[in-house]
Amino acid sequence: MNSNDARWRDVREILDRGRKSTGHFGIASVDSAGIPNITPVGTVFFRNDCTGFYFDQYTSALARNLDTNPHLCLMSVDRGSLFWFRSLLRGRFVAAPGVRLYGTAGARRLASEAELEQVQRRVRPMRLLKGGRLLWSDFTHVRDIDFSSARLVRYPVMMSHLCQEESVSFIDRDAPGSATQPPPTGNKRIATP
Repeated sequence: MNSNDARWRDVREILDRGRKSTGHFGIASVDSAGIPNITPVGTVFFRNDCTGFYFDQYTSALARNLDTNPHLCLMSVDRGSLFWFRSLLRGRFVAAPGVRLYGTAGARRLASEAELEQVQRRVRPMRLLKGGRLLWSDFTHVRDIDFSSARLVRYPVMMSHLCQEESVSFIDRDAPGSATQPPPTGNKRIATP
C-alpha cells in the first residue's frame, strides 16, 4: 500500500466513524445567488479512488445548487459519546474528530444495480419500520462525486500529538491542468499541498 492509499484510508476511517455516530453527512453547496445551504444525506458511499456517490433523493435544494455550481463540501464528525468522553478525559484526541472533503458532483444519473444493492444493505434494518419503508423504498438516481482535497476538523490543543498535516490534496499537482480540475476517476494520487 502506498502513502496515497494510506491517506485515503485514514480519511475513510474518519468518514465511517462520523456516519456510524450520526447516520448522515452534511453536504454544503451554494446557490446561484451565492447563498450557502447544508443538506444532511445518509446515503453517501465512498470508493477506493477518492470518489464516491450519493443517492439524490430528498435533496431538492442540493440538486438545484449542484446543477448550477457542482462544487461541494462534505463534512463528517464523529459524535460518538464514548469517543468524546475518552478524548475529554485524556485531554487529547486519539484520532481526528472529523474531516471536510472538497469536491465536484456530476450530473444526476440512474443508479447501477451494485449501487442499489449497497443502499438497500444500509437501510434494510430501518425498512422494518413503517417510516423506514416510506422514506427508503424508492431509490433510483445518484450523483458521482470527485473529491479533490480534505481538511481535518482541528482542535489544536488536543491534537498536537497527531499528524500536523491539516490539508491533503487528492489532485496530482504535477499533472497538466490539475490546478483547475481533478484528474479522471480511478487515477488519483494523494499529494501534500
